Amino acid sequence: MSVPAVAYGIEPDLDAAEFRRVLIESGLAVRRPTDDLPRLARMLAQADLVVTARRDDDLVGVARTLTDFVFGAYLSDLAVSRSAQGLGIGRGLLAATRAAVGPQASLLLTAAPGAVSFYDRIGMPRVADAFRYDREA
Repeated sequence: MSVPAVAYGIEPDLDAAEFRRVLIESGLAVRRPTDDLPRLARMLAQADLVVTARRDDDLVGVARTLTDFVFGAYLSDLAVSRSAQGLGIGRGLLAATRAAVGPQASLLLTAAPGAVSFYDRIGMPRVADAFRYDREA
């Protein structure tokens, strides 16, 4: 049996319910407001770039980025459904995001604790000096 091909695309109007499903299926739901669909919709609407991965038209991955497309980009969400993990979709989303933001923009992300080994394994460089204020709500 062959594995369905993965189609990557830019979907600025991604449905919040689909996004929510992938967040839950990826394990990121514990770190995202998945119980607040209007907030998820605002997160998507205010993003500068939403890259998706689909298999047989089924959404299996999302990369949501805030960027100016010329200097910096913050990859806020990288989620791949557990059923599609291990197929290179995370790498594909990263590659499509980097291509979309362009070669002049650096790409920064904050890894979820369980995903650190993934970024190490694919050779993404670590940042030594980063600082953050946590969300208050």
